[in-house]
Amino acid sequence: MAAPNPFDMSTGFPPKPSLKRYQLRHCIQALKFFKAKQTDENSIKKEFSLLQDNRMSEEEVNSRCLEAKLHANRTKNRYQGVVPFDANRVVLDRCKDRRSSATGYINASYITSEANANPSENVSRFIATQGPIPQTFDDFWEMVLQKRCPAIVMLTRLVDPPKVEMCGDYFQGDNGRGLFGNICIVTNKIIITDSSLELRHLEVNYEESEDPPLPVLHIQYPEWANDEAPSDTLVVREIFRRLCHLPLSQVPIVVHCSAGIGRTGTYCAIHNTIQRVLVGDMSALDLAETISTLRSQRYGMIQSLKQYEFIFKAIVDELEDLISGSTTQES
Repeated sequence: MAAPNPFDMSTGFPPKPSLKRYQLRHCIQALKFFKAKQTDENSIKKEFSLLQDNRMSEEEVNSRCLEAKLHANRTKNRYQGVVPFDANRVVLDRCKDRRSSATGYINASYITSEANANPSENVSRFIATQGPIPQTFDDFWEMVLQKRCPAIVMLTRLVDPPKVEMCGDYFQGDNGRGLFGNICIVTNKIIITDSSLELRHLEVNYEESEDPPLPVLHIQYPEWANDEAPSDTLVVREIFRRLCHLPLSQVPIVVHCSAGIGRTGTYCAIHNTIQRVLVGDMSALDLAETISTLRSQRYGMIQSLKQYEFIFKAIVDELEDLISGSTTQES
């Protein structure tokens, strides 16, 4: 059976992939491990407490985020306490906003793991970033074009009640065409899925370019509240299903919420862990180590015990679904 088209805009829950026999074995092994962990709530709490105790000091964080602290770049940060490390920040190839500092700065971090350091591995790479603010809209789309990002996952509303801005309207909502600097965004289609995800099929290109536009799948999960975890895993797992069929040419998926650490880190951990299990990287069972790796690439990833527990729940639910009534391919 052919893999589903990631740009399929149908409203239903995507079908699960047909597993190879070795993948089914790995899923069964991982499910047994994670379900055993879930039965010991104290173990999960202790793990998260230890992660919190081992966070970097403010002094160390500041020493690793020098570019973000430059005067010319500070206005590009939604929150001054949530900024990228110099070592793995996304650097734009050119600046169009005439800032005094030509560092190509954007508040965005490359997120990877040992499993996908090898380009042959079927594990996604991410860019974790803040919810864009008006003065970074142009930079955001410049990043998407330069890095050829095939998808954007938006895990927030534009405004939380009563009137707290979580993210700027960088895609101009329901408008058919938006212009950000010299970058044109065309919205070809918008649908609301059965689970209330908002899907947009976008085309992104420089205004005067004769090259084909970059197709981008924009997925918004507006009901995931700030600093919280969803009560159900279905919607997050639907995002994973829609993205796991993207061609893995080592171009990164953009993921953001408001600060780009809590909901963003939670989703990246879920997606990364399931994919690593499917390729047989059983080091993915050490979720605390995965979170440590994420935090070494963007400070503050996964903000609460609720979010940490939700990661376990989403992984277990998806593995159970993948295994249930699974049809296997050879090898």
